[in-house]
Amino acid sequence: MTAPLDGFKVVDLTQIIAGPFCTTMLADMGAEVVKIERPDGGDELRSVHRYEGREDHEDYFNANNRSKKSVTLNLKDPRERIIAYDLVRFADAVVENFAPGTADSLGMGWRELHPLNPKLIYCSISGFGQSGPYRDRIGLDPIIQAVSGAMSVTGVPDGEPMQVGAPLGDVIAGMYAAYAIVGALHAVRRGEEGRQIDISLQDAMLAALGPRMGETLQADVLPERVGNESPMRVPANTYRTANGKYLTIIVQNDRYWGALCRAAGLQKWAGDARFKTMSSRLGHRDELNEIFSNRFSERTAEEWVSRLKSENVPYAVVNNYAEALADQQVRHRGLVRELTHPKSDRIRVVGPPWIMGGDQAEMKPPPMLGEHTTGVLREWLGWSEEQISRFQSEREKAPGSESDSRSESAT
Repeated sequence: MTAPLDGFKVVDLTQIIAGPFCTTMLADMGAEVVKIERPDGGDELRSVHRYEGREDHEDYFNANNRSKKSVTLNLKDPRERIIAYDLVRFADAVVENFAPGTADSLGMGWRELHPLNPKLIYCSISGFGQSGPYRDRIGLDPIIQAVSGAMSVTGVPDGEPMQVGAPLGDVIAGMYAAYAIVGALHAVRRGEEGRQIDISLQDAMLAALGPRMGETLQADVLPERVGNESPMRVPANTYRTANGKYLTIIVQNDRYWGALCRAAGLQKWAGDARFKTMSSRLGHRDELNEIFSNRFSERTAEEWVSRLKSENVPYAVVNNYAEALADQQVRHRGLVRELTHPKSDRIRVVGPPWIMGGDQAEMKPPPMLGEHTTGVLREWLGWSEEQISRFQSEREKAPGSESDSRSESAT
């Protein structure tokens, strides 16, 4: 038995978040992912803001690029682009997230690569897609959160629209891309030709929001921004406790209403006609929020957790990132993994969010820039040591690199 995508080879032309998240998912399933990077700096995440005391550590890059091999090639140099073509001939998939048109200008688009490998799966990830009136707009995650409508329902009712504090558009697009690639791989292994895949962050974000858009899709009704509340359930909110921590609770249906009243010591409200059903509670949202805000402020979060747990009320303490990573359930599931990095020593990454029977891919540390160049040339292309030595010598003698394409990256 082997990992699900064992033997599946990916040429990764991506950087930043959306594309690398996609290829990390493929690597986590066992694919061999060769990340082609610019010799003069590589993925932009290698050079983003560093933290005091960690100036030499590529923390953000390391969070998004485990289990890959790094090969440095200047795709603007015709001689080095030929090497990329040779790698593509042996690949099952190519993933890129340049701005639309950039891969074509580099000679690395679908039209150039498909003839080299008719079975190739070619996936492009961009802000707004490879066609349409927004094709050439810059589609970074905050832009996508705005245009998708996500910000319109995020934040407090009387406040400004708010972004979610994580690059969800990037991540969701990367997930959909990995899903589409695996589906196309199944078709190819069934005997079909390769396929071109066009993933846009805008499309992906709307697809993720779709289950919450029922009232707009069917009745053309716009949902109101309700902060941490639920537009369809009451009580469902975040409340401050006596020690300053916050609790989120939700009465999912009427079965939990009496349980919440018992946990809060407010049994007198359980049978009150104004609050007995969800539909009646919706009409008394402000009154119930005041009742429970006052009540939850009387005890610490830890005290409330004990009481809510005993009544099986849906609840959670609002964690910061450090608390979320240290959560006992997260530890039990083994989600946070520790790897030994050649430069950063021990690093932690958030691993794949699944537990699957059978053999799994070995998780490896994120690569150093160009760490696997000679190994991939040897293993994928069968280059001799003499060929590798000549390539390295010619590169050292070449004039200054013109491979910088940072302005051409879309996501």
